[in-house]
Amino acid sequence: MGNIVLKKVNKSFGATQVIPGIDLTIEDGEFVVFVGPSGCGKSTLLRLIAGLEDTTSGAIEIDGKDVTAAAPAKRGLAMVFQSYALYPHMSVAKNIAFPLKMAKMSQAAIDKKVADAARVLNLTNYLERRPGQLSGGQRQRVAIGRAIVREPSAFLFDEPLSNLDAALRGTMRLEISELHHQLKTTMIYVTHDQVEAMTMADKIVVLNAGNIEQVGSPMELYHRPNNLFVAGFIGSPKMNLITGNIAVPFNAQTIGVRPEHIAISNTEGAWRGSVGVAEHLGADTFVYVHTEQAGNVTVRAPGNIEIRHGDVVYLTPDPDHIHRFDRDGLAIR
Repeated sequence: MGNIVLKKVNKSFGATQVIPGIDLTIEDGEFVVFVGPSGCGKSTLLRLIAGLEDTTSGAIEIDGKDVTAAAPAKRGLAMVFQSYALYPHMSVAKNIAFPLKMAKMSQAAIDKKVADAARVLNLTNYLERRPGQLSGGQRQRVAIGRAIVREPSAFLFDEPLSNLDAALRGTMRLEISELHHQLKTTMIYVTHDQVEAMTMADKIVVLNAGNIEQVGSPMELYHRPNNLFVAGFIGSPKMNLITGNIAVPFNAQTIGVRPEHIAISNTEGAWRGSVGVAEHLGADTFVYVHTEQAGNVTVRAPGNIEIRHGDVVYLTPDPDHIHRFDRDGLAIR
């Protein structure tokens, strides 16, 4: 079981309030991602759940039991940090086995658990190596293996891929997602990378200055953002947010249009502009257009589009995919 409930959880450091009373329910077996910009409180919230920070007020329940005052070791959780925190003088097998040794488990039981975890993580051939002989991705898998053998109620990941290069991050995203499908254990994952959030999560929690802006599935947040912050944060490239006279016919202070919902033409369209930069990425081309009516607009076009800096183009937004926001930045449904 791994049901986690936060009730009015508040965290202050002296006079500075960083988490101003959060309510959140994480269901057993969910993969939940906390996402937001640096300093939004996502890592602090994870540490409160783990028990590594004291809660100023409010309550944290795990499987119906109040653990607000419980020590980290009593919460039944396993945390994987940004730094691998491996013992360099120990083999992979001994690193994975370490928490079981501390729990005074029998050697036979330890050997079985280590072997099972190594098999799941494709580490069987590396058990006798030391961390210094492994790649960054392999070391991260060892850290995950050390968490797996504890059979926790939930795994807590604090930006575990930020030290890896782009290609390895992509591979590890797939491996962690596959691990979740195998183990079916609750996972809470902290990242500032909204691509990680979109590709891995069952449920995303978008945080901003300690507040929850929106909770929902990746596609819910993508297609129905509650406010301007979520609209601008979720999606890559980000949503075009346009103010001024263009928004007036839509009875909105601001309208939003995603890059893939704007047609680009050499002959006619709603907004005339000139091409600034065109990023050719293979299947897609991201075109950055300077327009008089809508300002700077980003368009996702087919990869084979023939376009150059300075070309005059015409843009037309899809009327069925225009998001409207009021003067307070809230979505108008």
